Amino acid sequence: MRIIFKGVVQGVGFRPAVHRAASGLGLLGEVRNDGSDVVVDIDDGDRFLDSFLSDLPPLAHVDEIVRIDSPPPRTDGFRIAVSLKGSSGLSIPTDVAVCGDCLKDMKKGRRSGYPFTSCTKCGPRFTLLEDLPYDRVSTAMKAFGPCRDCRKEYEYPNDRRFHHQTVCCPECGPSYRLLDKNSKNIPGDPISKFADMLAEGRIGVVKSWGGMHICCTLDNVVRMREWYRREQKPFAIMVRDENAVYKYGRPTGEEMMHITSTHRPIVLIEKRDSDTVDRISPGLDNIGIFLPYTGVQHILFEHLKDDALVMTSANVPGEPMILDDDEITVLGADMYLLHDQQITNRADDSVLRTFGDRTFFIRRSRGHIPSYIRIRLGGAAVAVGAQENLTGSVAAGGKIHPTQHIGDGEGMGVADYLEKSIKTHIRLLGCHPDIVAMDLHPGYVSRGVAKRLSEEFGSEIIEVQHHWAHAASLMVDNNTDDVVALTLDGSGYGTDGTVWGGEVLAADLSSFSRIASLEGIPLLGSEKALYDLRRLRFAIDAMNKEENHSFPEKEASVLMKMMDKSVRCSSMGRLMDSISYSLGICSARTYDGEPAMKLEPLLARGKLIPGFETENKDGIIRTANLFSRIGRNDDPADTAYSIIYNVMKCLTESAVETADSEGIGPIGITGGVSYNSAVCKMFSEMAKDTGHELIFHNNVPNGDGGVSVGQAAIALKRIR
Repeated sequence: MRIIFKGVVQGVGFRPAVHRAASGLGLLGEVRNDGSDVVVDIDDGDRFLDSFLSDLPPLAHVDEIVRIDSPPPRTDGFRIAVSLKGSSGLSIPTDVAVCGDCLKDMKKGRRSGYPFTSCTKCGPRFTLLEDLPYDRVSTAMKAFGPCRDCRKEYEYPNDRRFHHQTVCCPECGPSYRLLDKNSKNIPGDPISKFADMLAEGRIGVVKSWGGMHICCTLDNVVRMREWYRREQKPFAIMVRDENAVYKYGRPTGEEMMHITSTHRPIVLIEKRDSDTVDRISPGLDNIGIFLPYTGVQHILFEHLKDDALVMTSANVPGEPMILDDDEITVLGADMYLLHDQQITNRADDSVLRTFGDRTFFIRRSRGHIPSYIRIRLGGAAVAVGAQENLTGSVAAGGKIHPTQHIGDGEGMGVADYLEKSIKTHIRLLGCHPDIVAMDLHPGYVSRGVAKRLSEEFGSEIIEVQHHWAHAASLMVDNNTDDVVALTLDGSGYGTDGTVWGGEVLAADLSSFSRIASLEGIPLLGSEKALYDLRRLRFAIDAMNKEENHSFPEKEASVLMKMMDKSVRCSSMGRLMDSISYSLGICSARTYDGEPAMKLEPLLARGKLIPGFETENKDGIIRTANLFSRIGRNDDPADTAYSIIYNVMKCLTESAVETADSEGIGPIGITGGVSYNSAVCKMFSEMAKDTGHELIFHNNVPNGDGGVSVGQAAIALKRIR
């Protein structure tokens, strides 16, 4: 029998496991990588499968098994044969944290203190991959030939590094070096010296899997903020072990499951009340925490007394994470711990938070890519996302494959990174896209990528409205054919030329209708209003015919003339920004989502008070009038909660009424605002007894990181 295994079957010790199972049964034949598949030719396929499938490698995931009758193999015993270039697909696992056995190897023996130690159960995969099949010559390890001892491990069937493609040791593998700010070598052991310099209060850069981190001790956060020009933006911290997690936060069981998983994402958890923690995430009630996942990170903590370090992506603000050793010194850090192994595929740390048993991915990247979402549509499509939190998606063979997190479109290198990542997925999947999908907004840089891909592949190109893509991503995430969705975010280009972001949409993958939206507020000065929050409140006061004294008379006169000419925005994100400013929580936006994020602690503890009721008038939910009632000596938390509660009540009631009248089963919530636990809780409680299925995100990011998935699904439907 010839047996073809499809799925995550390369880079996981699959061929060695096949070899052990077949040899143990005394069977004849061979196993090989064939493109993205693993092919087994064997003399007794049924007997082999009964044994092998009961003990698969832990990182393997078999999607499909194809069995073909074939002549008996002409071989003595069982062997691992040379790989072939065959079918295409993403058949490797994500990068996986260093396993316990390899950590033990790093304590003693020939790999003592060696940070590149890994085996078939752990280590980098996607970030090293150049092509398939997954052999050493198709990875960044092709530059490092194995020594005699590593070759023995590679060839010995009972060794856990049997046919491990990136097997290496200090004798033959990559190595670290330590440079000062002038790119000159610092003598001594690189990792221990780097740890000493961190303890002295220095700021350093360390190269890892998929990219580099800027790091410092928690005592040095104030200097870090001044140096990196991030006055308020929260930093993630990497902690030594599980015990240290509880020192800085209060994780739930579900959150600890994610923190300790082999994916090692950054997880947002409730933070402890201390000055140190407040300096790390000012104005928020949560903190991002993750555990070490690479050898160098574990060794670093062995040389440190500290149990936590600030770890943030090493990039010029707005640009993709830097990969080139020669370019990294532009950051101006005190020292650089770099290695000589090439990073083939850039991958930032994944970031998530939980809502009940649901996982809300803020950034789905290292440890969670490659991955796919099944869809009941054929054809091949590419989608390029929106502008913020960019990802692309490539759909083929009934699966949508998102790229890793790319970044924000304003950065000079972001478009190139997006295009490269999409093309990498196209090549690995071996597909030819029939259609390319992009956002409606004429100014998004991702549209240029879409047009180039369309020309290169001769593909149809389509525009997809931003919030329809959000709703579609929610449908794909929950495997539903239609939905009435609350699509709540900061902004998206509407079909009427205004800015949307607080909408109720009835949608399937063929079309959508806008059922209700928040009242439009003029964005005075367009982009300026997103950062200077006084302009939002000025526009609201003008709508209410109330005085506003935030600007000098001359400037206020100019702003008044702009009221009728400025684009109107129905965004829930901008509404939350306006509340945050009006309550004195945040006077200016210094990073994406800051005013709304700093409002969340108030929403979490506030209660409903009278006086902030509103109405849905012909599909428009009034919001401006609510600001006239702010400042009556009410608790700011109660004010914030009551405004958002009443707005959510109108949105939810509109969704339920539409679902009832249209015969649509599921109602759901999506968009960047749906990361807010208080908002999701309001929606859940308001809609729980309506008889409709309530759907939330779980695998696809709620925010703009999930837009490309929705675009791809709509594009596939268009083909059909």
